[in-house]
Amino acid sequence: MTHPGETYDQRAARLDRAREVVALEWAQFQRVRGEDGRAACQDDPAEFEVQRLGQFMTWPMPLLDSYLADLEAAEAAGRNLLTEKYARMMEPTDPERYARELAPHLPVLPDARIAAHEALITTQLGWARDFHRRYPALAAGMRVLTTAEDTRDATSFETYLRGELATYSDRTLALYRALVDSLVETGQNLTWRTVAYTVILAGYEGLDAAEAAHRR
Repeated sequence: MTHPGETYDQRAARLDRAREVVALEWAQFQRVRGEDGRAACQDDPAEFEVQRLGQFMTWPMPLLDSYLADLEAAEAAGRNLLTEKYARMMEPTDPERYARELAPHLPVLPDARIAAHEALITTQLGWARDFHRRYPALAAGMRVLTTAEDTRDATSFETYLRGELATYSDRTLALYRALVDSLVETGQNLTWRTVAYTVILAGYEGLDAAEAAHRR
């Protein structure tokens, strides 16, 4: 899958940049420490790469460059954006611990920034619901959709996205919002594009083949 008007060389450069982003995320992910210690997914770099590349290959180069700069700036400042993301994801699942131990160490988000997040989340939840209806077997192996469905052991797509958006710089968020707006305008679905990349990276011919395999 390529972006409109993208040459082979441009796509190759975008893939290289996406891999740089994934490598730096993986390095930060290795330093995330949960309440129960290290998680099994922290010992599975291949799966991490497939899942994250599937997302980042939907992004244009300026957005990849901006988020890579966010990760590099965080490293230089002694911050870990992956730790911050997973900490924020605990707000609905363990609110007391979040308020006591985690929130004091996280950047405070202005009301306007929170409103921007919620608008994006609303759009993306609509896309995710459409995908779940079209590809139920694939969806069965994905996160539940809404924060209302969160448990201590399972975090929803909504909660995950809310945590991730909070780690973006204002510059990166603006570029991400431009991507979402462009997909809305052209009638495209970011969940569909992301999972389509992901299943190809996992070795399937495409979404229909992956859906059929997951029905068995």
